[in-house]
Amino acid sequence: MELNYDFHLHSCLSPCGDNDMTPYNLVNMAKIMGLDAIALTDHNTCLNCEAAMKVGKEAGILVIPGMELCTDEEVHVVCLFPALENAMAFSRYVRERIPPVENRPEIFGDQFVMDDRDNIIGSEKLLLTTAANVSLDKVPEIMKEFGGISFPAHIDRSSYSVISNLGMIDEYMGFSTAEITKKADKNEYIKKYPVLERMHILTSSDAHYLENIGEAGGKINVEVCEIDKILSILSKSC
Repeated sequence: MELNYDFHLHSCLSPCGDNDMTPYNLVNMAKIMGLDAIALTDHNTCLNCEAAMKVGKEAGILVIPGMELCTDEEVHVVCLFPALENAMAFSRYVRERIPPVENRPEIFGDQFVMDDRDNIIGSEKLLLTTAANVSLDKVPEIMKEFGGISFPAHIDRSSYSVISNLGMIDEYMGFSTAEITKKADKNEYIKKYPVLERMHILTSSDAHYLENIGEAGGKINVEVCEIDKILSILSKSC
């Protein structure tokens, strides 16, 4: 079956995410946009994944628990997990490795933890947009330990991408999938970086506002609309 997806979404837990990006709102907006599967990928945390997954079950949309990890090199990497337990274990692992810098909501934005009915049940005190003490070259192996998969985010952007920060992307990094923005010329990037020809190329919205959800999502073919099936495809080279 062919699924409409958006595997890079932020909630109000990300300080740069709009406060209207609550778990309930973002999942139901995804439904309105005709999406079948989404991933919640807040910066350096998975604390709102449980609420989003509960809403997704009610709404009939598959919600993959995830995170947008900021590595030691300040490269953004999307991490997706087969189950909430795996995501929460990795969330704890990353929190121990981000700098002890407190968030200043008046400057960076709120970092709200929500339940599935959009009640605020807490807030993250540490600033989530800092770089974690996790090296990019270690991420694929670390993700295996947590049962998940990972891929470099928005590789065509001029900041926080593997190409902008390291000047390259190659097979030795250990990724089988990469993400580009809707503005990128896929064929041009494959021509410039041949390794991409053997990788799955995803396009997602990286939405921080409700109106952006699904605007850059793509389609993926799977046997069944299940997290394991999707991750299995993305974990293997083309």
